[in-house]
Amino acid sequence: MDPLTIVQVSPYPLEDNTEVGDYVRQLAAELAGRGHRLIVAAPSRDDRSVRDGRRAIAAEGELGAFAAVTELSVAEALSAIGGEGRSSRAAIPIDVSRTMETLLSRPDIDLCHVHEPFAPSLASVALRHSRALNVGTFHAPTERLVATQVARKLVSLVFGRLDARHTATDTTAALMQRYFPASYETVAPGACASSSDAAPAPNAVPTIVFVDHEERQAFRVVLRALRRLPEDVPWRAVLVSDTGPSTSTPLRASLRDRITYTGIDRAETALATADIVVCASLGQLPRPAHVASVASSRAIPVISDLPAYEELAEDCGLAFPPGDADTLAAQLQRLLTDPTLCERLRHASPAPRPWSAVADDVAATYSRLLARRHDSTGKPALWKKLQKRALIDVDLHMHTDHSGDCATPVEHLLATAREQGLGAIAITDHNEISGAFEAAEKAADYGVKIIIAEEVKTATQGEVIGLFLTEKIPRGLSLEETVAEIKRQGGLVYVPHPFDRMHSVPDYEHLLTIIDDVDAIEIYNPRVAIGAFNEEAERFAAKYRLVRGAGSDSHVAAGLGTVRIRMHDFDGPEEFLESLRHAEIHTKSGTLLYVQALKFLETKATPPAARKARRNRRVRRAERAR
Repeated sequence: MDPLTIVQVSPYPLEDNTEVGDYVRQLAAELAGRGHRLIVAAPSRDDRSVRDGRRAIAAEGELGAFAAVTELSVAEALSAIGGEGRSSRAAIPIDVSRTMETLLSRPDIDLCHVHEPFAPSLASVALRHSRALNVGTFHAPTERLVATQVARKLVSLVFGRLDARHTATDTTAALMQRYFPASYETVAPGACASSSDAAPAPNAVPTIVFVDHEERQAFRVVLRALRRLPEDVPWRAVLVSDTGPSTSTPLRASLRDRITYTGIDRAETALATADIVVCASLGQLPRPAHVASVASSRAIPVISDLPAYEELAEDCGLAFPPGDADTLAAQLQRLLTDPTLCERLRHASPAPRPWSAVADDVAATYSRLLARRHDSTGKPALWKKLQKRALIDVDLHMHTDHSGDCATPVEHLLATAREQGLGAIAITDHNEISGAFEAAEKAADYGVKIIIAEEVKTATQGEVIGLFLTEKIPRGLSLEETVAEIKRQGGLVYVPHPFDRMHSVPDYEHLLTIIDDVDAIEIYNPRVAIGAFNEEAERFAAKYRLVRGAGSDSHVAAGLGTVRIRMHDFDGPEEFLESLRHAEIHTKSGTLLYVQALKFLETKATPPAARKARRNRRVRRAERAR
């Protein structure tokens, strides 16, 4: 794979001890070691890091040295860790959104890999602005996943911008599939293998280690379990926490001699010397990567009975119900008094999964996505020939009275196109091609080239336009069948208003199923009421390097000219597509309300007899004008 520019986005500050942050660092380091350029965008509470990151993003040219991971901190205290370690639900500051937009608008960025992209967060902001291919990794399901159901449609739209989805465990994949159905690939986290070839022998006095990952309730459960262990059984414990024990519950003298507290910065050292590691999450902040690392070490994991934990350590550890100090104490006592059980569990420990294997899986996804991007070089020899042709203005989307929702006669449309200076137009009536054929027969009288086309309504996946057709395509076929029929006729597949939720459109994932066959995509439609939908279409075209098109979607003749494509003249679909690849799109704003009102007056508000009389008058005027 050629060197890529990849942005990894974490919703949590990297200075915090989070599993997501560790995953991002390890993966980014592996990818950077393979020659890729890595940018890690993450929140920070360090003012200097924030200023330096913003300056780097704002500067033109390279974003610093990419031989190693570059951290770009883009917001002070954004997604600040709260009492239970969850990200803040506060709205994203405008300056943060603008900074991410500046970063992700760079044309040299190939991939944007976001982690835990629940809104609002830096990761969800990245998805909003990314013009690159997007990969999302979901690490550990929490109650926040259930909480998102209040805004499920909005979250689904955010996730809809993902081109590939990863999960850390099969359990996470099943839960995400339940709430947000899609295709998920499990990419298990890595574990750092011991530097020693042979695992060290167990300690003379068994050592129990617990790392407090900001779940204070789990910390208290472990303490209660340690108090229940028999005093005549030898053991010692290292509790890793930055806060330490509660002063309101002092330990008795016998426990004070056995239990040692250390800071979170000593977690790795403590785990390296452990015989037993307790993973006691109650479910708020499960850490699958931590459990995977423990399971592949010489230590025996004693885990909360959580699906994500059982998946990783069921065969090499013991479990207890979350929050049950009595059962935890009983399981610890079994390990402290039964050497045979300990040996069997150690023997069942899986080999550590290296981070290089994680990078291999992720890189495979990257390669698969990159292979779906279209070749933007086109046909240079044909383009050289076309450059000698005259420039004409083209409109690729309009309707006549052969569409059920339009009252514009073909002659009136042709006369208006001529008045507007259009050299070519595509007649794209709804589920009908007769209007385009009628226009083609009369086009010579008006000096306008006609592209015979049809806007076809598929069964359930929205509309798609076929350009340069020879036969009518029936409505109600699947999206794939409709595309196949366009191709059978030698036509071009043109996707209109692809992300306009006011229209019948294919959703993101259905669009991905036909991306290889899409010839062009409409990135500007003046009848789209919300400009962000056009912007999303433009981003999609950029990420997959699709040829960009535009059309007025006119249902009244007055709508012609609200957008036009300046391109070199063409003959046939091959020349048209190559000319469109190098075309300029010129837009005109402020006409939506006007043309929509005219459409209403000409259709819904006008009786059929009056519409027929008006049509006849327009035909007579057009004939006189010829």
